[in-house]
Amino acid sequence: MGIYLNPGNGGFERIVSGKYIDKTGLIGVINERINTTGSLICISRPRRFGKSYAAKMICAYYDHTCDSHALFDGRDISRKNSYEKYINQYNVISLDMAQMIEESEGGNIVAFIKAKLIEEISEQFPAVKIDSSFSKTLVNMVEASGRMVVMIIDEWDAPIRETPEFQDDYLKFLRSLFKSSVATAKIFAAAYMTGILPIKKDMGQSALSDFKEFTIINPGPFTEYTGFSEDEVRGLCEEYHKDFAVMKKWYDGYEFAKYGSVYNPYSVMEAIESDEYSSHWRKTSAAESLITYINMDEDGLQSDILKLLSGEHIRVNIRNFKNDFRTFTSKDDVLTLLIHLGYLSYDRSTERARIPNEEVKQEFEDMLANPKHTKLFEQIRTSEKLLDDTLAGNEAEVARAIERVRETNYAPQYYNSEQALRYCIKFAYIVCVDRFLRIEELPSGRGLADVVFIPKRDTAYPAIIIELKWDKDEEQALGQIDEKKYAAALEGYDGDIVKVGINYDSDKKIHSCRIEKIKR
Repeated sequence: MGIYLNPGNGGFERIVSGKYIDKTGLIGVINERINTTGSLICISRPRRFGKSYAAKMICAYYDHTCDSHALFDGRDISRKNSYEKYINQYNVISLDMAQMIEESEGGNIVAFIKAKLIEEISEQFPAVKIDSSFSKTLVNMVEASGRMVVMIIDEWDAPIRETPEFQDDYLKFLRSLFKSSVATAKIFAAAYMTGILPIKKDMGQSALSDFKEFTIINPGPFTEYTGFSEDEVRGLCEEYHKDFAVMKKWYDGYEFAKYGSVYNPYSVMEAIESDEYSSHWRKTSAAESLITYINMDEDGLQSDILKLLSGEHIRVNIRNFKNDFRTFTSKDDVLTLLIHLGYLSYDRSTERARIPNEEVKQEFEDMLANPKHTKLFEQIRTSEKLLDDTLAGNEAEVARAIERVRETNYAPQYYNSEQALRYCIKFAYIVCVDRFLRIEELPSGRGLADVVFIPKRDTAYPAIIIELKWDKDEEQALGQIDEKKYAAALEGYDGDIVKVGINYDSDKKIHSCRIEKIKR
């Protein structure tokens, strides 16, 4: 038993000794591909979506140097017809590329990998001839042991992200293993790579074209193993007496056709163990990258970020992304990276992205809370003053602020309806995203309030009801709030209310505003 060659089942044993949601059915999907043209698999997921857990599980199942029945009997995989056929039947090569980078101490990572594997091959199979060709050495090992290899590469893209100076050598090494139709077929029963990014594109094509890729955008047969399902989270909430609705609000948002919701598994378990609903992404290095990408402002990227924060779904062209952290030719490339990082969820049917949940939204809001780090500063400062003027009843200033927002590229510059005006209002009050719950078209029983901001519990703000009119007048807008009894629709809220009536005169091209306060 080695560290990289046939490392045993200890890693998975430690995982199942704690609270474990059964994802062993993933092995059944791989078993269906053993020794087929689809046996080379690349799974890409955001950080904290259980990729390393899956790698350890797969290693424990296939490694012939241990008996893993006690770990898998009774679990989902044990009910598959292929269970006994493949369990503990292969040589396993398991590489954690992030760990390999650290252990190589800045040296050539490919040379380090080869040296360590050859060392362990010699220890476990002394009769194997070590050839100058690494692939031929693996062929010799398979022939001597009578067992093919299942190769597992966790964090496969770490060298692409962290050691770009070795990127070409690394990709060449992987191609040498998996491109040769003869050697690959002799050596590998299957290969399972996992990382954040899909396989890097080289001249528009995959650098490892023989791999079948399953990404967070299209996980295919691996969808149900991408994260926690709604039923699994509901069961955890019942077991640990947690509020399922709150859990859904914070960690749901990655949805897939014919399957439904997928939750961030790490964050769900952290919320259960810490008894705190908050963003647990702050502990990952992915969060540190957010401001860097936003600051690029490719083709008006920041305008789209504001749209996302205001609750909009935006169209993203994901097809030209090169699958790395450096090659950006458009804002779509940056937004596609944010999808792969988990900051955005993506609907393939509409080709639109959105901020998935409260956890991720909080990461964006924290970025807004430190505007000096971004180019969004001017828009945020304008919005901050608008909120202050609204609460102070400065009607003329509110009208002027909305006009200034309209003149930016963050909102529709050419109104053609009340809906376009509502769109502008959402951008104008962008600082409210982390202080209020925004509801559009709130039902009151007698109509729909256009935009309502209800303060979060940890703030001292009043509620704000905004009614919009088009080619009428602000007094009529304000009167409708009372006439339709919109304030009565704020169920459970008993604080002060600020009523705002806004009208846009399409002939004069001006906004007007009336504000009244209700003390409770």
